[in-house]
Amino acid sequence: MGKIIAVANQKGGVGKTTTAINLSACLGQKKKVLVIDADPQANATSGLGVSSTEDSLSIYDCLVGDTSVAEAAIKTDFGRLWICPGAIGLAGAEVELVSFENRNFRLKSKLDEVAEDYDFIIIDCPPSLGLITLNSLCAADSVLIPIQCEYYALEGLTRLTQTIKNIKQTLKPSLKIEGILLTMYDGRTKLSGQVAEEVRKYFGAMVYDTVIPRNVRLSEAPSFGQPICAFDKSSKGAKCYKKLASEVIKRNS
Repeated sequence: MGKIIAVANQKGGVGKTTTAINLSACLGQKKKVLVIDADPQANATSGLGVSSTEDSLSIYDCLVGDTSVAEAAIKTDFGRLWICPGAIGLAGAEVELVSFENRNFRLKSKLDEVAEDYDFIIIDCPPSLGLITLNSLCAADSVLIPIQCEYYALEGLTRLTQTIKNIKQTLKPSLKIEGILLTMYDGRTKLSGQVAEEVRKYFGAMVYDTVIPRNVRLSEAPSFGQPICAFDKSSKGAKCYKKLASEVIKRNS
């Protein structure tokens, strides 16, 4: 049975999609991995070199229709990595799902059908706490939370952990925090170090040893439709995501 990890943070611009893409690609060098692009912007899809057209199947078709994840999944060019593409239609899926019975568990029922086919399923959640994110969290075994090393990081993290606690109490008792990932770390600034120290102080062992730095090559890779491990495997960003993948595998072995 594959481990389902939702990469989530209701705050945008924290490296959520960057983490979903690059962690999945690094995991895919050793394990069989499926990415679920649940973000209407579909950046994880384009970032892995997959083009999504109006006619192609996507996670939207799985959520609001009878399409299975197996039918929509596409093999990428990177190791043992598949992706179920995102689509702009997901923006309207929030409204469409309201009328569904068990609307919070649509994604879970779809992923249950393919969970045994993969070692890891990584869900890239939207930067909000709507029905799509709720579906993602109800489908997941755990949540990986990327947070930017900036002033308001702890405030946003506190809100998100409270949301996870509420979901555990009302919808998914088994949901856990997989880990907290410090992103966009700039060793030249005092603030990055202070934020990292505060997060580790409050969340202890939940925080990954790996820290993702600000890295130009990481920013460039998506425009070439490649994860960093393919775009520039010798870059600092590639080495850090490879290290993170090893940590994730170790925590789940």
